[in-house]
Amino acid sequence: MDVADVLWRLAAVLLAFLLLPLIVGQAEHKAMAHMQGRVGPMYAGGFHGWAQLVADGVKFAQKEDIVPEGADRRIFQLAPAVALLPYLVVLIVIPVGDGDAVGQAVDAGVFFVLAVMGVGVLGSLMGGWASANKFSLLGGLRTAAQLLAYELPMLLAAASVAMAAGTLSLPGILESWQWWWLLWQITGGLVFFTAGLAELQRPPFDAPVADSEIIFGAFTEYTGLRFALFLLAEYAGIVVLSALTAVLFLGGWHGPAAADLGWVWTLLKTAVLAFVVIWLRVSYPRLREDQIQRLAWTVLVPLALFQIALTGVVKVVIQ
Repeated sequence: MDVADVLWRLAAVLLAFLLLPLIVGQAEHKAMAHMQGRVGPMYAGGFHGWAQLVADGVKFAQKEDIVPEGADRRIFQLAPAVALLPYLVVLIVIPVGDGDAVGQAVDAGVFFVLAVMGVGVLGSLMGGWASANKFSLLGGLRTAAQLLAYELPMLLAAASVAMAAGTLSLPGILESWQWWWLLWQITGGLVFFTAGLAELQRPPFDAPVADSEIIFGAFTEYTGLRFALFLLAEYAGIVVLSALTAVLFLGGWHGPAAADLGWVWTLLKTAVLAFVVIWLRVSYPRLREDQIQRLAWTVLVPLALFQIALTGVVKVVIQ
């Protein structure tokens, strides 16, 4: 791989990292406006509220950057970057097309992306602990509880696909993927996607930022651009989760004319899953903390173990 190829791949990943989360954020404004009758996002800038995202950016840039007097200043300021940057790293290893259409192929890509995504959650923990605010600390503790509960089913579901493909490499999984996998890996896909939503603290798993109980959890004391970075991390997480689900369980670039249009199928599947994330926010109420834990340990973990057992049976008996 020559220097020009490396620079091109790096530029493509950076462009996706900068644009896709913003597109998801704009789409969420519009979807919520239509589904819940929120007419505000339809007026900014004229036609269909095209400038809503610009208005939000200007709003955050104009707000004062405040650090609480009793806060641990360094950790408080570092937390937004810790929450955001891991998703950039994950995008580097997600294949978007056939062949070498990936920033950098990693042999243990499945474990790599799950480990790096876990680092992103530490941003919320750091922000909650460093804010010198009891509500922020409580939000951070809730985040830790969700991370511990949902990391296991997410890992088990991804391991099922790796077992089926016989490799931990994301491009290798796609090379082995077949359409009939949609029938016997669908349970693992649902577990993976649900656990990912919980790790991102997206509704209905947003108890760590429940404004009716703890103001806004770990982010209560954040203002201006630092708060905007946490929001950007949330939207980047939606992109990464949707792309990983599309790659692991929906075939990624597989589709008609995959050799030429593989990247289109990857983006289309990612977009559909991102819309599902937005739709769930609009449609379902927040789960209580006990309900969140019960879902993880009594539903998702058994389903993930069932999927692994099914994968073992299929590999041994059928293949």
